[in-house]
Amino acid sequence: MRKLIAALALGCVAAIPAAAQTVKERLPACLACHGESGQSQTPEVPSLGAQQAFYVTVQLLMFRDRMRVVEPMNDMAKGLSDDDLRNLGDIISKLPAPQPAGGPLDEARIARAQALVQQNHCNFCHTATFAGQDNVPRIADQREDYLVKALRGYKDNSRRGYDSSMADVIEPITDAQILDLAYYLARVK
Repeated sequence: MRKLIAALALGCVAAIPAAAQTVKERLPACLACHGESGQSQTPEVPSLGAQQAFYVTVQLLMFRDRMRVVEPMNDMAKGLSDDDLRNLGDIISKLPAPQPAGGPLDEARIARAQALVQQNHCNFCHTATFAGQDNVPRIADQREDYLVKALRGYKDNSRRGYDSSMADVIEPITDAQILDLAYYLARVK
């Protein structure tokens, strides 16, 4: 059902010329995929709740200018002004933060990930609570499958960033370690 709603929302965005849509008219399509409550229910689609406004603005700029290519996002950002990007960033930053993934914890995976966080200083840029800051995204309680996808994208250089920091940090990290990091970050309390 959620996939159908997301497809319909994206279809609505495509049916109206991008320049004719206001930020408020585009927002329901954003929330259809990324979650009305700030927590995405769509596989490999990030939760946007409590995301850093500046980070969101920069990501939307990258989508608008096709520096990052994810077709639904490129289509959604097409025709947005810089003020529109900032307004969307502000709105998204005020959504409630996503909740940690539930279920029993695998303490061994948590411990391995915490050691990686310390070793690679993930908690420096992303902060001790992983809430992010400025142009650094909130990764606390993000969808686990999305974190895996994003980290693998930085590792194989298929995900563009606006600087090389993540590619440099992730380069020596193994795929098994990526899985542990994503597991841990999706469950930060």
